[in-house]
Amino acid sequence: LMAINCPQLRTTQPLRHPDPTVKARKLAYLHFRLPDLTVAAQFLQDFGLQVTQWDAESLYLRGTGSEPFCYRVDLGDKPAFVGFGLVVDGMDALRRLADLPGASQIEALGSPGGGLAVRLQDPSGFSVQAIFGQTEVEPLMHRAALDLNFELKTPRINHAQRPPVSAPEVLKLGHLVLEVADFQQTCGWYTQHFGFIPSDVQVLPDGSPAVVFMRLNLGDMPADHHTLAIAQGFMPAYSHSAFELVDADAVGMGQRVLRERGWQHAWGIGRHILGSQIFDYWQDPWGFKLEHYCDGDVFTAEVPMGVHPVSREAMAQWGQAMPASFTRPKLSYSNLKSMLHHLRYSSDLTLRKLITLAKLFG
Repeated sequence: LMAINCPQLRTTQPLRHPDPTVKARKLAYLHFRLPDLTVAAQFLQDFGLQVTQWDAESLYLRGTGSEPFCYRVDLGDKPAFVGFGLVVDGMDALRRLADLPGASQIEALGSPGGGLAVRLQDPSGFSVQAIFGQTEVEPLMHRAALDLNFELKTPRINHAQRPPVSAPEVLKLGHLVLEVADFQQTCGWYTQHFGFIPSDVQVLPDGSPAVVFMRLNLGDMPADHHTLAIAQGFMPAYSHSAFELVDADAVGMGQRVLRERGWQHAWGIGRHILGSQIFDYWQDPWGFKLEHYCDGDVFTAEVPMGVHPVSREAMAQWGQAMPASFTRPKLSYSNLKSMLHHLRYSSDLTLRKLITLAKLFG
């Protein structure tokens, strides 16, 4: 499926920057503004995150790892995705980023774990905070992955499978997916300034890129297939974020618990093609999508990029086909205005491309 009838990639941006400003080490956190912290906390705890700090204005949540938080919610009138943080390696990295046009000076963080940061804005307007020096916290206990009997091998003897009926334990924040109008400029910015390298790119029939899955450049250390993915859209928008669980039973139990507690399901369970994750998607009360996943691919830096045709069928090996509602944008006056603006001024977005994407995913 992924190797047939694939045109040559047409891109104006380097696939790997030869000398990036810095190399990001980790996706640190996501930042939202939401109108009800209590409702947000209830959903996110049912999803598997744990509250680490909560006051009248802000809510911070974590997984089981040593990161002090991976999800920040500030109280605000309108639901909005604000931006995200990336961990960088040292003060020298912060100084190099602070020298970029439009960057802030190095400043102290007032969030859990402290540390220092430089604030930047990517070409699509998303806020990116480069972080160094956060104090790690003690990891939390989580259940071990279940032993599986397969291939006529039975390591599990005299013991039944009984995963706990409870919210799954989130191990870590895994990746973020953004939609942008200025696709190639935005992708180029992340490769140039944070050293991201493409694992796979999906292209339209004319060869123009539509989705790129980018991983951290950790050299010989394996990195997740993608920490940041960018998709061609008609305006800058948060698509979804993904959180790693211990095993497939945790993904399945997450679906049971979230359904029983009345939250909105979006897509799954299935297994992706690019990245290979077993996945299940949910929506928070304001429509922001979050993914449970396990068993994702990891690559070292030398693995070359793959090029594949984009289609709805290319999104999963098995399980429910991706519903049209998963990628359908909300029609509103502000969204229409934004689309017309980007059709006029973006070097990537064209009416022809919009029509092609609508046919592929509509």
